[in-house]
Amino acid sequence: MKLKTTMSETELRAFTEYLQKKNLALSSIIRYRTDVEKFFNRTQKEAIQVTKADILKHLEYLKKRKKQQNVTRKMHLISLNHYFTFLYEREEITENPCLFLKMRGTKKKTIYKTFTAERLAELFDNYYHHFIKNYDDSHIKPHNRYYASLSRERNAAILSFLVYQGTTTKELDTLLLQDLDLIKATVKIRGGKKSNSRNLPLKAEQIGLLMHYLQNIRPQLVEYSTIESEKVFLPLPQYSKKNTDKENLMHLFKRFRDQVRSIEPHFINFKQIRASVITHWLKTEGLRKTQYLAGHRYISSTERYQANNIESLTNDIAKLHPY
Repeated sequence: MKLKTTMSETELRAFTEYLQKKNLALSSIIRYRTDVEKFFNRTQKEAIQVTKADILKHLEYLKKRKKQQNVTRKMHLISLNHYFTFLYEREEITENPCLFLKMRGTKKKTIYKTFTAERLAELFDNYYHHFIKNYDDSHIKPHNRYYASLSRERNAAILSFLVYQGTTTKELDTLLLQDLDLIKATVKIRGGKKSNSRNLPLKAEQIGLLMHYLQNIRPQLVEYSTIESEKVFLPLPQYSKKNTDKENLMHLFKRFRDQVRSIEPHFINFKQIRASVITHWLKTEGLRKTQYLAGHRYISSTERYQANNIESLTNDIAKLHPY
């Protein structure tokens, strides 16, 4: 049943187009629209009449009458903020009533046990030594050894970006051949829905590895792929040509994670590696430069890693002054 609101179809359509231009997921757009319609259905006010007090009353209503937790109410606040920002940018209102309103107790701070830059470099070296240079593949069926070798070579190149550039796994899935410039030793990381694009320097240790991958390994992966792609990293041939047309790389990271975990017991997941890189940047590059290097759209995203930085500094002090 359609909600009866004070919003016209024209306004809803314009708001939807505004959200679409932000490249939001369809599910998010539907959620924002629904939350806004529910708000106006309950308040029965025109947008220009809505005040900060009305927003607060609505959040209190959701808490007491709807029994919603802070995390859920925060989503409603985000939806309303999008709508009133939309109206403000169109100069239909003079002030966003959601401005400066925040829900307390909704942020979950994940503090990882981070690795130092030196330990990350050692982790990469250990992976290459164990899975490339000295790997014993006698336990793998003979007809699968060739494909498994290709996947390990590719994974080593992927790990180099995780360790040295602090990329996310999704960013590596969208990395294209044209984004790499081995002559200038740079890589362009494409932005996403929640991140900005940036140009990052490649480490000298990566150049030879990447040249080997691009010239020798990737062409062989291309042979077993059923789709044409300009992506740097191609899916693993699943030991037959029938299963090589995967849409992305994300399915391979579980096995890759297990490989890394087998040589580093303190390894949790690839987010931990990114957190370690960002923590190191905070110590050496400062907050603003780290925001750019990490591709964070908002400085608050970078600030969350300062908890890791403080913990790291505390550990350093404890080592220097144990008593």
